Amino acid sequence: MAVYTHLGAEDLARLIGEYDVGELVSAKGIAEGVSNSNWLVETTGSAGSGTRFILTLYERRIDYADLPYFLGLLDHLAGKGCPVPRTMHDRAGGSWRMVEGKAAALIEFLPGVSPTRPTPAQARAVGAVLANLHLAARDFPSARANAMDFAASAAILDACGAERLATIDAGLPAMLDHARAAAALDLSALPVSQTHTDLFPDNVLMLGPKVTGLIDFYFACTGPMVLDLAVSHAAWSFDAANTYDPAIGSALIAGYQSVRPLDAAERALFAEVAKGACLRFVASRAEDWLDTPDDALVTRKDPMQFAARWAFYDREGAGLLA
Repeated sequence: MAVYTHLGAEDLARLIGEYDVGELVSAKGIAEGVSNSNWLVETTGSAGSGTRFILTLYERRIDYADLPYFLGLLDHLAGKGCPVPRTMHDRAGGSWRMVEGKAAALIEFLPGVSPTRPTPAQARAVGAVLANLHLAARDFPSARANAMDFAASAAILDACGAERLATIDAGLPAMLDHARAAAALDLSALPVSQTHTDLFPDNVLMLGPKVTGLIDFYFACTGPMVLDLAVSHAAWSFDAANTYDPAIGSALIAGYQSVRPLDAAERALFAEVAKGACLRFVASRAEDWLDTPDDALVTRKDPMQFAARWAFYDREGAGLLA
């Protein structure tokens, strides 16, 4: 169970008591969390709130200065009807509190399950919801720089070094030059909004073909909307063997463009942006691979998975929007 900080029943009841959500009924640790401690909390409920929530205690990889942006964005999007969880505010109006020296937030629970084998109908729905999110977020008053932009990917791979990258796979050092090329791209002409930038299937909740929730906004940032689409395309359109599924990829793009058609600059740069999106995951996975001890009880994620997807976009990306 991925709960890194123990909170006893009395601690949890005291914390929930700071919110107008009723009294604590139960709290169960959620195993899926890898960076934070998470509990599924059930309460007796109150007017204007449900009875089930996600309680998150931020353990690492979160700058507390970013929490107003992350949590405020959720409230902004939820207020515009996007399927994202609302942040529950405490009785003093705060969107997060300090517990055991760590920040904690109570988030609305949304129904649904993450698809493991997405269908074209699901991919189309996700594309449409992503476009709606981008439009809804354009007047959000805050901004956050992308800490995992193309320059950051190049810097990570440079820091890893070709020699160490080769210990993972002999083909990995070749990605260094590609990452430097991506960092040199001029994206200034691309329209921007607030973006999720990590919309893998496990960050989407669905009931059949309907999207019921987009979750885990902790990589959200201000940036090109087409980059968010490209990240999602790379995350959804390939099977475990890295075989591209044109029905999924086409449906995702079609769903997006049914709401917000891409402009000429976005279409022209889509392949290069998609390659840069892949390099982000090549870099972060390579870094994690090298930083993980051999005896750690952790399954490493292979950076070559996204190196293979980079190669697909290099070969065929220009034709995806034809």
